[in-house]
Amino acid sequence: MKKLSPRAQIVLSMLIFGTIGLFRRAIPFPSSVVALARSVIGLVFLLAVRTLRHDPVDRSAVKKNLWRLLIPGAMLGINWICLFEAYNYTSVAAATMCYYMAPVFIILLSPLVFGERITLRKGVCAAVAVFGMVLVSDVLTTGLHGAKGLAFGLVAAALYAAIVIINRTLKDISGADRTVIQFAVSAAVMLPYVLLTENVAALRFTPSVTVLLLIVGVVHTGIAYVLYFGSIARVPAQTAALLSYLDPVVAVLLSLLVLKEPMSVPAMIGAALVIGAMIVSELKD
Repeated sequence: MKKLSPRAQIVLSMLIFGTIGLFRRAIPFPSSVVALARSVIGLVFLLAVRTLRHDPVDRSAVKKNLWRLLIPGAMLGINWICLFEAYNYTSVAAATMCYYMAPVFIILLSPLVFGERITLRKGVCAAVAVFGMVLVSDVLTTGLHGAKGLAFGLVAAALYAAIVIINRTLKDISGADRTVIQFAVSAAVMLPYVLLTENVAALRFTPSVTVLLLIVGVVHTGIAYVLYFGSIARVPAQTAALLSYLDPVVAVLLSLLVLKEPMSVPAMIGAALVIGAMIVSELKD
């Protein structure tokens, strides 16, 4: 990882994030179980990496930001559950496009939360992204088919937007510390929910399923977050924002080429509009 440039690390993390839909589809477990496994395995991996690097958690920083870490940590687990449910009820491409409505929510909420003015360009981009999302959903041609998956994806996007907004209020705490604490809180919140709602004893942890869970936990969560948070502060914010759109591009391509999921021409146009609008909104004035 150290040999990669910061930009290369972000690119690699986005490529990894873009493949998670494929792995979720291959794991025959409820979304809450997969999300819990992701939190626990990712947390253990990050703690192991930090132990090897002799990089302890800054307890004073955590204590200072405790409540603002607990809330997004709880939201993170629910966010992952909703995203994985979206993959179950609609195509990976549609679910990913719904999830990438999070920047639109942040743009619309920024005047209320941060007192920021919405520029004409950002307003237009938000409107174009919403229109693109309508095309991606295919609601104009197929009605509400797959609406449950789209709803889960949009809820996941709203939760992610809230997580980003709350994380922007944290003070004097590293990205590594906030990630570890929020993973821990996420796991703590999801564990009783899973135990109460799922028959865990009936789940069959075959070798193939176990390997897939480890990949999602270690690669898609632990390694990807180490790459992302280890490089995000070393590149310009605009560059990081633009590179993040590799994630939905990869997800859409894999949905079409690997999973062979159908995608209409209007949906393809909509996906291009969503990604294009978000890229333009992140460009410097």
